[in-house]
Amino acid sequence: MTQTQDHRPISVDALDRDSFYIDGRWARPATGDVIEVVSPHTEQVVARVPEGRPADIDAAVAAARRAFDEGPWPRTSPAERIEVVQRLSGLYAARLGDMAELITIEMGSPTSFANLAQSPAPWMQIEAFIAIARDFAWESARPGVLGSDVLVRHEPVGVVAAIAPWNVPQFTLVSKVVPALLAGCTVVAKPAPESPLDAYLLAELLDEAGVPPGVVNIVAGGREAGAHLVAHAGIDKVAFTGSTAAGRTIGAVCGEQLKRCSLELGGKSAAIVLDDADLTATMEGLRFTSFMNSGQACVAQTRVLAPRGRYAEVVDALAQTAASMPVGDPADPATEVGPMVARRQQERVTSYIEVGRGEGARLVTGGTGMPEGLDRGWYVRPTVFADVDNRMRIAQEEIFGPVVSVIAYDGVEEAVRIANDSDYGLAGTVWTADLAAGIDVARQVRTGTYGVNTYTMDFAAPFGGFKASGLGREFGPEGMAQYTEVKSIYTPPPAG
Repeated sequence: MTQTQDHRPISVDALDRDSFYIDGRWARPATGDVIEVVSPHTEQVVARVPEGRPADIDAAVAAARRAFDEGPWPRTSPAERIEVVQRLSGLYAARLGDMAELITIEMGSPTSFANLAQSPAPWMQIEAFIAIARDFAWESARPGVLGSDVLVRHEPVGVVAAIAPWNVPQFTLVSKVVPALLAGCTVVAKPAPESPLDAYLLAELLDEAGVPPGVVNIVAGGREAGAHLVAHAGIDKVAFTGSTAAGRTIGAVCGEQLKRCSLELGGKSAAIVLDDADLTATMEGLRFTSFMNSGQACVAQTRVLAPRGRYAEVVDALAQTAASMPVGDPADPATEVGPMVARRQQERVTSYIEVGRGEGARLVTGGTGMPEGLDRGWYVRPTVFADVDNRMRIAQEEIFGPVVSVIAYDGVEEAVRIANDSDYGLAGTVWTADLAAGIDVARQVRTGTYGVNTYTMDFAAPFGGFKASGLGREFGPEGMAQYTEVKSIYTPPPAG
């Protein structure tokens, strides 16, 4: 299905910006270089913001360094930091609609998804991290084995580089900035050049919440700015979400410098449909988990593993599901699949569709070419391939678009083997009428997160990947601990 007309005009005014948020104020950029933010739907420029260069990164790192080395923030109590973040939460909650709309404007996320996940989920993260910080063991005593007592402290790791991608920009930015704040760190945040607008709103909210100058600094920029930030001697930890290729480069730099890093990278997740699965419920689940955010999601279930005895049934049901999804203007609440973020991403996804056909996979629905009724925008038709071998590129490489491959298996053991036959290990699902059987499958698949008859992220639980899907964890106490160093203080044994 295709939505053919624009749903509404842009309602967020004054999107152009001329400054960065550095040291608690709006600072002029070092150069006149500009990022043009282009609507993926209209292909028209909707905003212009300054492009960060190394000199801007240097200024932001210097401010964060001063705030950490000399300022009050790392020396405040957890309770004081929680109080500031609690104010941020209240301010954030009042701007959820504006945040969602900005993200729809800048990167084309369907408003149905933006209002479900792009802004409410970051706010839920803030609330969850506040609860975690209240119970976190910032300092605890334990008896030593040599007779002394030991005081174990979690202290802030230092100045954090928080680098966010364009697909879920607030979700990934908040997942780094907020636990870093609560841990007592200072931050230099770099949003992606495709999606800088939401970060400006976050800066305004942080400022209004009373975060001290220099504690959070935000500079939008591209690869040059990102590379300079990662390698900067003033950075103690890098928290990155993005491609596995970029993550390898960042990991190498951090390894050379013995700099802490956490990397949330790519995925090629498998949804295993067991013999007893209710296909109606399964397809309703895959409608979201396979095509969320127009397929631009690292956790998307892009390999669907179907038992050979029900293979044709699963292929037909998935094809009908994909073909029924409204495609078009992301501002239309009825739209489920919006545009790709940029022309290069549209070209990448359509090139993979051609690769799949060349590899011998059977195109069941979708394919290359603009969706019916659309003559502009960076759209890709929701696409389903059948007769896919797991060794094909479309089954092994992350496409990052609305393209799903259906793979046949014989027996649960083979399904698990196919699911694990991937460089990635970020997410996965199993669909079954037998919860115990589903949990048994979940225990065997090597991924950091897994769902039985659903897929979600609970912010009380750690999120992250195995293998090439990354290092470290976000969310939960484990995510908070990523922003701390652990210190042991030994005290002499009692006299006598």
